[in-house]
Amino acid sequence: MTEMGIRRTLRMGYDEVLARLPEALRSEGFGVLTEIDVRETMKKKLGVDFRRYKILGACNPSLAHQALSAHLGVGVMLPCNVVVYEDDGGGSVVEAIDPTKTMAGQGDPTLAALAETVRGKLSAVLERIE
Repeated sequence: MTEMGIRRTLRMGYDEVLARLPEALRSEGFGVLTEIDVRETMKKKLGVDFRRYKILGACNPSLAHQALSAHLGVGVMLPCNVVVYEDDGGGSVVEAIDPTKTMAGQGDPTLAALAETVRGKLSAVLERIE
């Protein structure tokens, strides 16, 4: 399966990961702008059951400003999505977008450098959740 982002699989439960994630994001300059409860949305809109799954829209204002200043169109890739979901074994998976596969692909060296910076910060966030 193709990796969609930077992934970390944890033995820790879903609720505990969600509780720790905002502080881990703050430690790298990110805040959570949006939170989407996919399970709730699937139930409400489609009447189907789905595993516990949340999408957090995280933003580092300084880096977002730099990216938007370099290329206004980069806003379609903001905020940086971070997902948390229960795996089949009772643990959790945390996955963050890999901006080197999205933002850096625009051919702009400034965006490529920023994408590397953001990727490093998001990787550090995932490592902080222990």
